[in-house]
Amino acid sequence: MSARHLPHLMFLVFLVVVVGTLVRLVELNSELCWFVASLTAALAVLYATGLAHWDRLGGAVRVGWLGVLLVLWSWTAQLLPAPLAFGYAWLAVPLAVLALRMPTRAVRAVALGVITALLVAMAVRVGGPDPDLLAPPIAAVWATVVLYGMQRRLNHELAETRGELARQQREAGRTAERARIARDLHDTLAQELAGSRMLLQAAERDWDRRPDTARRQVRAVTAALGEHLTQTRGIIDDLTPPVLARDGLEAALREVCARTAATAGAPRVTFHTDREPYPVSTERAVALLRVTQGLLANAREHAHAAHVHVTLTYTAARTVLVEVRDDGVGAAGIAVGTGRTRPRGRGFGLAAARERLDAFGGTLGVDSAPGLGTRVRVALPAEDRVPVGGATR
Repeated sequence: MSARHLPHLMFLVFLVVVVGTLVRLVELNSELCWFVASLTAALAVLYATGLAHWDRLGGAVRVGWLGVLLVLWSWTAQLLPAPLAFGYAWLAVPLAVLALRMPTRAVRAVALGVITALLVAMAVRVGGPDPDLLAPPIAAVWATVVLYGMQRRLNHELAETRGELARQQREAGRTAERARIARDLHDTLAQELAGSRMLLQAAERDWDRRPDTARRQVRAVTAALGEHLTQTRGIIDDLTPPVLARDGLEAALREVCARTAATAGAPRVTFHTDREPYPVSTERAVALLRVTQGLLANAREHAHAAHVHVTLTYTAARTVLVEVRDDGVGAAGIAVGTGRTRPRGRGFGLAAARERLDAFGGTLGVDSAPGLGTRVRVALPAEDRVPVGGATR
């Protein structure tokens, strides 16, 4: 039996014992039996009501509720005819599960001690100090305690594993982001600043002999520095997208699409959202935004597309989908739905995009053929899906 199914099994045990006892009491049809039957029914109703409203009960109320259940249980067991009392004693097992869910260790220990003592008293009343009668219910109670403890330890270990995995994913994302920024700086600012430095050195050499040439070189550096400033601001915006922090993923994607479409020589870009949005963590939203930016750059630079269509979909399964579809030249050599093989002139960004998505359990699929355009489908869970088992209380 899996430990996470223990509470459901205990509810079934309680139900079977109570219903079986009520049936036997109705069959006996005596005045005392009807009184005991009402106590048993009250015990069942109180038990079910407490479980149904568990999350609304405070710690003190839970302790009081368990105390009332133990009083009703022991009182009813004392009133029951001896043949029925032994079967009724098995309610100790589900009551022990409730004791294990009490808020403090001291309360749990006292409750388990009281349950064990009441159980021994019931067994002695039914058949005297007979080990054959005492052993099965007491062993069942303490086996339940051990199994519940194992469940709690397993849940704790799984929670720690999930926390460590999330930490590693965040670190992998930071490493990938640092690598991307380093590539951006090397490919843009570093190269262009080196070129500007060479121009300034040339202007210094020509300043006295060819002043007109030197001035042209200085003006070229001045214009280039303006572009460098724009690029630097773009990199800063990429690090902390203000629209994403302020307005959310949909607004950030819409702005990226509009900015791409406004670039000289860029294709027409349309964007729309499907279904009602729900919260997505900042790290995951940034990952989707960066991947979409890369896909739009691919469509602009390599696909020669006239139109790119971007769709953001929030699925009922709590997975966010981004589809980027263009009517460009397409590409041969991509396995449909996987994008594992890099096509000529395109797809250098797909590996980086897939690595970014893998850190959060996301996927990227590509469907492309020569002359038929390309469709890239990105799927990213909105939340961590590492299982941690049932919650312990």
